[in-house]
Amino acid sequence: MMTKYATPLALGISLASGLALAAENSPTTPETVAVTADRIEKQINEQSLALTIISQEDIESIGHTHISQALNQVPGVTISRGNGQESLTAMRSGVLTGTGSCGAFYFAEDGIPLRAPGFCNVNQLFDVNAEQAARIEVIRGPGTAVHGTNALNGVINVISQAPAAEAETHLSLEAGPDKYGRVKASHSDTNGKHGYRISLQGSHDDGYKDESGYDQQKMNLRHDYRGETWTIQSMLAASNLNQETAGYILGKDAYKDESRKRENPNPEAFRNSSSARYYSRFEREGERDSRFIVTPYLRYTEMEFLQHFLPGTPLEENGERTAGLQSAFYQNYSENVTLYNGFDMEVTKAYLKQSQNQASFASFPTGQHYNYEVDALYGAWFIGGDWQATSSTKINFGGRYDIQFYDYDNLMIDGNSAADGSPCPSGTCRYARPADDKERFRNSSFNLGVIQSLSEHTDIVANAAHGFRAPQAAELYRLQAQQLNADLEEESLNSVEIGLRGSWDTFQYRISTYWMHKNDVIIQDSNRSNANGGKTIDRGLEANFSWHITPSLMWQLQASYSKHQYDNDALTAKGNEIDTAPRQLAATLIRWSPFTNTRIELEIQHQGEYFLEEDNLHRYPGHTLSNLRWRQQYGEQLYSVLRINNLSDIDYAERADYAFGDYRYFVGEPRAVYLELGLDF
Repeated sequence: MMTKYATPLALGISLASGLALAAENSPTTPETVAVTADRIEKQINEQSLALTIISQEDIESIGHTHISQALNQVPGVTISRGNGQESLTAMRSGVLTGTGSCGAFYFAEDGIPLRAPGFCNVNQLFDVNAEQAARIEVIRGPGTAVHGTNALNGVINVISQAPAAEAETHLSLEAGPDKYGRVKASHSDTNGKHGYRISLQGSHDDGYKDESGYDQQKMNLRHDYRGETWTIQSMLAASNLNQETAGYILGKDAYKDESRKRENPNPEAFRNSSSARYYSRFEREGERDSRFIVTPYLRYTEMEFLQHFLPGTPLEENGERTAGLQSAFYQNYSENVTLYNGFDMEVTKAYLKQSQNQASFASFPTGQHYNYEVDALYGAWFIGGDWQATSSTKINFGGRYDIQFYDYDNLMIDGNSAADGSPCPSGTCRYARPADDKERFRNSSFNLGVIQSLSEHTDIVANAAHGFRAPQAAELYRLQAQQLNADLEEESLNSVEIGLRGSWDTFQYRISTYWMHKNDVIIQDSNRSNANGGKTIDRGLEANFSWHITPSLMWQLQASYSKHQYDNDALTAKGNEIDTAPRQLAATLIRWSPFTNTRIELEIQHQGEYFLEEDNLHRYPGHTLSNLRWRQQYGEQLYSVLRINNLSDIDYAERADYAFGDYRYFVGEPRAVYLELGLDF
């Protein structure tokens, strides 16, 4: 299968080699560091992973009002925007949906997962303050030994801003269409061994759709201490979202109909979510170039939302309380070998409730559907390292063993019935509640990477990895119809990747091709039972280029061509393409600074056509968007930013789907102009 990409890879290598001639006189490689792979800072050129960094400059320039606007800059990544702040994720995959689909991704802040293992939420990226981050680090494909469960298709790690060396304060105000407004503020200072930074933001949007909109607030409070023996980094992060949610509009090409674009079939829908996280990272350097890091942390989440996409529009309430610990020990055993190992653990208490206010009809009973608690215990041990095998060959490697325990307590009557034990009008109720249960899952993962230097600036990189995810609690205990025991196993994924990369002062590129095979995919069959048995295969070619053509002109390109298919007939015919998985994704950006205080960016994003359901009978044709941004500095303190999204004002869908016999769309917003005024002092 890999030979399919030999010709485009060869063309890409030829293109990269040609462009690199412009940078031949650049003597050094830029020092860009990342921490996601091993929890300590390492230069990107020391890591074989498909790792992309969205810098603070890029984050501030994009000024995203939704996380998709930033993350869709990464090859092979699609964050599909729902309404408001909702999202679905694809990383070297189709957009994954369903109860536990979010378990395929590892979302973190400063390396600590946003949700507990086994309790993911598809929308959890709205918990993190990415708008005021130092950078966002993205690994495509399985993670490393420090990640474990959930790092199946990729890792997104938001890195918080450190305290400034000298006192600084920032304030900005932003306004846009539909009464959009946002204020961001931060203050930072360092005094001797102590430094701190507080970052705050609040936003309001009336919403493009009728009776939609949201209010959102986020806060990060970080304190850094540098003593003679210990370095301590602590942070308290909190977020709150109150959203009026608009649902899909129905009908073929409805997103093109001007009279229907603002239509909201579910004006009653809403989502309220709050979260808080705290950690302290203690780090100590020892003898013989050793380093010890231990990070205790706490996590809290609460969410309630009306499930407008289900008959009866039931209300869901869920939450979790977590105490956890990450630890790692690093040792340089020689000039050529560095090893690390560590232990991670979490203790979580979680709950989920679902209830319906509407009167009983068909298989949907009034009253409570679910009310359960889960006590979870998670532990893992890992080992890894770097080996400079020869002067031109470096090897990254790691392995991990995870154990996940669930202790489930059903607080309602067991079985398939209404809350009072009576049958549903149709005889069988949609929802089923298993009896109290305990589950244990054990699995291992590994990663192996090789960096072979061809010259001072050019490397061949190769990666092989095995990842997994345990079943999510909701897949085990939130059952339907007559299923009262899910009996699920872990999903697993095997991945192989090979690529070419080059780096000069003014030009960087990476071209890679990958193959991933996923086994024991958890699916919902025609009887509404959760079961293992699905298989998928993902193959693709990814490329990204960055070229500083002149000191005032920069060009970036990221593109991917991929094919994502079902590899057995558990859901549909083997060989069918996975729905919501465009083969082509691309984005290019030109950044021009005609004057010292002026920066103008033109960005074009393309998403190719994709199938809307697993039988491949219906399609969305894809779209191409353009965005324009102009930043103007007035002296040292005052600046303005003008952002125009969807510059060409095209009709498009943020997400398209086909279900229950009809087309469904989240409508993309028309041309939108945002103005930001900021003050730094």
